[in-house]
Amino acid sequence: MKVYQVGGAVRDRLLQRPVKDHDWVIVGTTPEQMLAQGYSQVGRDFPVFLHPETHEEYALARTERKTGRGYTGFAVHADPSVTLEQDLLRRDLTINAMAEDEHGVLIDPFNGYQDLQAGILRHVSPAFVEDPVRVLRLARFAARFNFSVAEETQQLMQHMVDNGEVSALVPERVWQETERALTEPYPWRFIEVLREGGALAVVFPEIDALFGVPQVAEHHPEVDTGQHLLLCLQQARQLSQDPQVLFAVLVHDLGKAKTAADVLPHHYGHEIESVRLVKALSKRLRVPKEYHSLAVAVAEYHTHCHQFFDLRANTIVKTLYALDAFRRPQRFAQFLLACEADARGRAGFADRAYPQAEAFQAALTAAQTIEAKTLVAEGFTGATLGDVLRQRQTLAVKTWRESLADPSSTER
Repeated sequence: MKVYQVGGAVRDRLLQRPVKDHDWVIVGTTPEQMLAQGYSQVGRDFPVFLHPETHEEYALARTERKTGRGYTGFAVHADPSVTLEQDLLRRDLTINAMAEDEHGVLIDPFNGYQDLQAGILRHVSPAFVEDPVRVLRLARFAARFNFSVAEETQQLMQHMVDNGEVSALVPERVWQETERALTEPYPWRFIEVLREGGALAVVFPEIDALFGVPQVAEHHPEVDTGQHLLLCLQQARQLSQDPQVLFAVLVHDLGKAKTAADVLPHHYGHEIESVRLVKALSKRLRVPKEYHSLAVAVAEYHTHCHQFFDLRANTIVKTLYALDAFRRPQRFAQFLLACEADARGRAGFADRAYPQAEAFQAALTAAQTIEAKTLVAEGFTGATLGDVLRQRQTLAVKTWRESLADPSSTER
């Protein structure tokens, strides 16, 4: 029996990155022998065991054979005759198909170290096409490392799109990989790689439709809405590590594809269509409620934030209530970050100040000085209490606005 460390732990050590998880492959043993040594078996599809002390996963070397469509259609074969190289051959990318023996000697049958040094994501074998989740993982690794995709691997992605394999992806896996990609250092690469391989039109057709749509309203015809989205994601990553903010930025402009193409009436703002599409996308992918609610808020009200200095006090208060800012100030802060990312996601705007965010926050602070308990003490109750509360909050915001030397002179 021989034990090898494999996969991400080997890759990350070579990159001099922190190693979070250790995965092990055992060659030349049986499940019965593993159980006899105190390991406990987990998983029914293939033999994976937990170490009796460290509880790390130890998998028997195995091979896989495609038996059906999707990522679950595989027959697994594991016995003492399966070699380490055969086990590594079934893995997705060369940078993930390296191993180390007990002495730390690198075993690299598919030149993963060479690709690691060159910054290239390359499939290990043609079997890459058998698992559609690998398309998402490939894009996610691009978002993590900012590596390029080998041309032949990109061609395999396109083949998987053409033969319908990518269409077999289930919503849970799409969302799982997307959420993880939004936590990576280069989340826009997730979108770029999916689009370059033709998979974006299958996985996120609403986002794919934005490429080629001019940013006419922003007077930047040299950057289309899809490119604007990528720039927004870059700015969002600089501003925040919060994947909820990144998701809101990702989907905030979905409606522009139809409004720009005159599919909808001219009075039908892209914000309305964006909200509809965000809701539909969130339902399709079963996006968690906290992600969905913030994304809807940003899609509907981000232009209010951009135009803050032109808003009347009563509109500001109305918007604060619509955003649930009084009860959920943390989500309001997330909203402001997403709006700032959108504003800065334009050519030449990356380093510009965005005073609207600070001003909107200050307006909330002004409105919060009016408390319901004070009005109750004055004798107001029921619907009248709510009306008077909003009236006085509006007055507080108006007074705050008037206290500024010249709010209209602030850079917009």
